Amino acid sequence: MFIEFLKLIRITNWIKNFFVFVPLIFSLHLFDLEYLTTVLISFFSFCLASSTIYVFNDIIDLEADRQHPVKRFRPLASGKFSIKFAYSIVILFLILTLLSSSLLVKSGFTIIVLIFIILHFLYTLILKHIVLLDIFSIAAGFSIRVYAGAFVISVPTSSWLILSTIFISLFLAIMKRHSELKRFEGDSEIKTRKVLYSYSIDFTNQMATVAASGLVTCYALYTVAERTINVFGTDKLIYTTPFVVFGIFRFMYLEYINQKGENTTEILLKDIPTILNLLIYLISCVVIIYKLV
Repeated sequence: MFIEFLKLIRITNWIKNFFVFVPLIFSLHLFDLEYLTTVLISFFSFCLASSTIYVFNDIIDLEADRQHPVKRFRPLASGKFSIKFAYSIVILFLILTLLSSSLLVKSGFTIIVLIFIILHFLYTLILKHIVLLDIFSIAAGFSIRVYAGAFVISVPTSSWLILSTIFISLFLAIMKRHSELKRFEGDSEIKTRKVLYSYSIDFTNQMATVAASGLVTCYALYTVAERTINVFGTDKLIYTTPFVVFGIFRFMYLEYINQKGENTTEILLKDIPTILNLLIYLISCVVIIYKLV
């Protein structure tokens, strides 16, 4: 039953909250214990907030999930837990989120977390049913994580880095919609998201191309920006761009060839090439930024 509880709160999806570490890595304070501890607390707060949102989403989408070929096995949809229990978890985790966020000296952080929760509650209730606003809402959630990571350690964040975050989250959201469309292609009676009727395979393909191009362009410009070179004292960060491009191409391959783009977390946890590419990218960034060689 404990395993089912972990599935209910989507503990594997906590990996998405590592976005709060992005500003820390690029702030030159990664090995500063005080900064690291602060970001860890913010990471934990976002994990609790995310679980609050996921359980609330499962409550609202209960009937739709029961019609979905995969989501019907989720703990709530399959009847492993009652709705009453799920609501109690939402309340408990919301309280724990507020308590953990209040541990940080930066009092404004709690407001940021609340905005994050409200945005996703609105997404669950309204925004995910509105074409385009659904994917932009997802992108906003990732951007809030990055902004929060910078806010708690009081470091400025490059506009190019923020834009890169927006484009990568848009890309992932679009790939998710594309995967859902492919899953129910030719069977209009079982689409479990009403907003899917407003999309098409060609439209999502075109949006994915724009988002991927935007990501690569913004990230490349970030690495060669005058501010970036002055802060890091090197222009070698540009050499990490191929890892970003490979990551995009690998994800597109997994979706277009193997139809595995619906679950980003599963790819990050199970696809060996993606995992190795991400590790090499992170190591390269740390080595270049902190001049470890």
